[in-house]
Amino acid sequence: MNAETPVVADGLQPTAMDYAVYHDPAIFAAEQENIFRGQTWSYLGLEAEIPNSGDFRATHVGQTPVVLVRAQDGQIYAWVNRCAHKGATVCRSLRGNQADGAFVCVYHQWAYDASGMLVGVPFRRGLKGVGGYTSDFDPAEHSLERLRVESFRGMVFGTFSSTVAPLEEFLGPVMCKYIARVFQRPVKVLGYARQYMSGNWKLYSENSRDSYHGGLLHLFYPTFGIYRQSQESAGQLSEEGFHNVFTVAKPKGDIDYGSFGNEANRQMQGTAKLQDERLLHFLPEIDDDVGLHIQSIFPSVVVQQIQNTLATRQIVTHATDKTELVWTYFGYADDDEETTRHRLRNLNLVGPSGLISMEDGEAVELCQQGTVGAEGKRSFVEMGGDDVRQYYAPMGMDENSVRGFWKGYLSLMGNALAGGIAGGRA
Repeated sequence: MNAETPVVADGLQPTAMDYAVYHDPAIFAAEQENIFRGQTWSYLGLEAEIPNSGDFRATHVGQTPVVLVRAQDGQIYAWVNRCAHKGATVCRSLRGNQADGAFVCVYHQWAYDASGMLVGVPFRRGLKGVGGYTSDFDPAEHSLERLRVESFRGMVFGTFSSTVAPLEEFLGPVMCKYIARVFQRPVKVLGYARQYMSGNWKLYSENSRDSYHGGLLHLFYPTFGIYRQSQESAGQLSEEGFHNVFTVAKPKGDIDYGSFGNEANRQMQGTAKLQDERLLHFLPEIDDDVGLHIQSIFPSVVVQQIQNTLATRQIVTHATDKTELVWTYFGYADDDEETTRHRLRNLNLVGPSGLISMEDGEAVELCQQGTVGAEGKRSFVEMGGDDVRQYYAPMGMDENSVRGFWKGYLSLMGNALAGGIAGGRA
């Protein structure tokens, strides 16, 4: 184990996590405070989702409801979707446009502008000298809780922290380079999907960083020649371990489905033939040979390019065993009609019921179910070693990036885990 690898909570370490981390409510509550309201930047959405003044999108930071808004002056704001009066939800739509810039709580009609400032209170002075608020009532002291907001290449992030490093520093040069690879030019949103999993958010975070399962669980990959372990691939990890990226080179020459199947431990049963093979057609559009790019940004988003599908996957943490995944599909703003049709066809590969990705949600739920009552027992994450390396290859033979996730997680959680872990062993 590297000397810099954090070890907390009675020897807990990135290679062996106590299963209590998936089930304990106290740990979940500590994550909301130490991670999602702590020294991190959480993904909120795309600038392309709110292109016009008054456009808004409901989103989350951890389990906290947040609204992302573009104001009349073009500035982007994010505020907690919780009225300062009684705590009611202010904005009740997933997305839309508030042309007059006013967001009004339906309960008592307190009104806020796009920046979250309180701008209207019914009967503030009472009526005919009766009731109302005192003369020292200051609307500025009762505005919505606002987040710091920064963007990089059209991806918008927010934080509750006043001390966390600027966004680009938090992401680091390697992650910025790969975000810039996908967001190489302006994008347009093609659609959304929402996926609900009865599992802990960290199980999905591990899954997106776990290349070990790629060609084993997802049989569509080797059967139809998108990915096999022998393809040229690489992984890179941020220095702190928080973020990682996988890239896989597109297959060389003509694709022989049979040779891909020979590398799989299991194969699809029955006839493995697509009725429309245009689904698999890959149109190279970035100046490299990468056909698959999966980038996990701690704590709450995955950026993907699989063939010609482009998407973000936002992780929303509703409860210890309730996680929502919000898929935002996009293309480039200058795509012609034929390219857009191909992207939409290509989207059959991904999403909650995608031919490639449908098994991930099931894997999360299986792990959640299997670890019930297993507090005090630990996972075994030593494929490819027991250290955390910044560069590694090939994919499918290593759990380095999963260990990296836990390294970053432990550095933020520290002794906040101790109570939950000890309680699980009581």
